[in-house]
Amino acid sequence: MARTLLCEIITPERIVYTNEVDMVVAPTIDGEIGILPLHAPLVSALKPGEIRVRHSGDQTEWFASAGGYIQVHEDKVIILADAAVASSQVDVERVRAAMDLARQRMSELPHDDELVDECARDLKWCEVQLEVGGRRK
Repeated sequence: MARTLLCEIITPERIVYTNEVDMVVAPTIDGEIGILPLHAPLVSALKPGEIRVRHSGDQTEWFASAGGYIQVHEDKVIILADAAVASSQVDVERVRAAMDLARQRMSELPHDDELVDECARDLKWCEVQLEVGGRRK
C-alpha cells in the first residue's frame, strides 16, 4: 500500500477537510509548494489561492483559501486558513454579489483610507472563490 499524508484544512470556525491524501499543493508566499509523503518539516505563510488535494490515484479536490499558514510534520499537513471553502461549496452568485459590493466600497473610499486594503483583500478572496468554484466536476 502506498504511503499517504493526513491533510487537515482548518479555519477559525470549523474543520473544512480531513482525509488521507497522496499529495497537497498550496500557494505559499514564496510560491506554490507540492507536498508528498516523507516531506521535510515545514512551516510557511500562505497567500490567497487554490489548494489542490490529490487522493485515490488521480482524483483531485480543490479548495479556495484566503491565506493563513501551512505546517508539515512527518506525514501530516495542517493548513490553518483565514477562510477556506471546497469548490463544490462555492455559491457563485453570492460571491459575485460580494465582489460587486467590494468594488463599490473601494470606489467610494479615498485612496489613502485604510479600508481600501480591506476591500482589496475581500476582492481577492472573491476572485479565488470564483476561480476554484469553476473547478467543480
